[in-house]
Amino acid sequence: MRVTAVWGVRGAAAVLTAVGLGHTLWSGVAEPGAALAFGTLIAVGELARRADGGDRQPAPLGSAGALAYALLGQNAGQPTHHGVFQIVAVVVAAALLGIVPHVARGRGPAVDHLSRRVLTVAFAAACFQPLYNSGRLEERVGQGPYLVLFLVCLLGLTALCDAVLAAALAGARTGWPYGPLLRDELRAQLGIGAAICATGVVMALGVAVAGLWALPVFSVPLLLTQLSFHRITAIRTTYRQTITSLARATEIAGYTRPGHARRVAALSCAVGRELGLSERELTVLEYAALMHDIGQLSLVDPVPDGATAQLPAAEARRIAGLGGEVARQTGVPAEVAVVVERQADPYREQPALARIVRTVNAYDDLAGGRRHPGGSLAALERLRLGTGHDYQPEVVESLARVLARGGRDRVVPAPPG
Repeated sequence: MRVTAVWGVRGAAAVLTAVGLGHTLWSGVAEPGAALAFGTLIAVGELARRADGGDRQPAPLGSAGALAYALLGQNAGQPTHHGVFQIVAVVVAAALLGIVPHVARGRGPAVDHLSRRVLTVAFAAACFQPLYNSGRLEERVGQGPYLVLFLVCLLGLTALCDAVLAAALAGARTGWPYGPLLRDELRAQLGIGAAICATGVVMALGVAVAGLWALPVFSVPLLLTQLSFHRITAIRTTYRQTITSLARATEIAGYTRPGHARRVAALSCAVGRELGLSERELTVLEYAALMHDIGQLSLVDPVPDGATAQLPAAEARRIAGLGGEVARQTGVPAEVAVVVERQADPYREQPALARIVRTVNAYDDLAGGRRHPGGSLAALERLRLGTGHDYQPEVVESLARVLARGGRDRVVPAPPG
């Protein structure tokens, strides 16, 4: 089913692309000046994309330009006659031209991203162009504020379409539950997605009144926004690397087994995905899981193998409390320190994220770091026996499902901010 979803999206995009290019080559390009201007804008947007693909919208300027071309009805007061197939052809050709330098460096965008771009632009164009070209749109909504309202509603539907496609592709690729993925995609649309849609509408309306000179004017704010997002992403990456380095202090000092913090963080995030946590919750969970053993640095005598899950309850809570104090002094968000501090409490008294950290940490301690599901049966059985007091049953069963899939789920969420 997952493979079918991926190939269905890619196949639909490929068919649209082939039909669009073929139709445009056969019938010629209508309004070549406008096609060249919007194509240049889309290509520049792709050239300015993040090379690491870390953003949900790595090329917002190109996305806004594509949407604006799909919603273009007039050019300096003169009606346009380009259709849906030409829009698809121009968007694909310009995007491919813009990503050539990235492909040459081995860092081109994923096929799924280009497929989403084709399908969402085609959706917006198919909803707008036939109504406009037939004259029914002007008859029903005119050229005033009702037209703007129509375009905003249409872009809302387009954003929903893009979120549905993105969640479906992510679910097929990772195996994570579809509902939380769709929720995260919709939430992301309220950020840079809203800026893209708004800029697309403004570009289309600006060109309708002032002509193609409006394109560079309205492109500058979004380009500056994109540069700001790049800087924020770089800061977040550095922040996460700092947290990871702090987490390795217990390994370097010999308090915990090599790779323990990274294993607990990866499995905790996978369990959090399975339970439907949001991106921000997953970020807090990952940081807390990375730092969950940092309290052991305050001990004079290390815990054997760093296995705090097998300590008496009072001692485990004391070490967790020390870890919370250390975490606060490092400047991490307060909720991260709370999870570290409360990880050893009985699960009914814990925050939800602390329940996940406690369960996954105990599993890794009991399993001795083994990753193959066959070697974890005894550890899982021990966890199930402790569900009356120590471990939440839902978390234990989610962990079992993740391990059954191979335990390799991974998430790199954005830092809390």
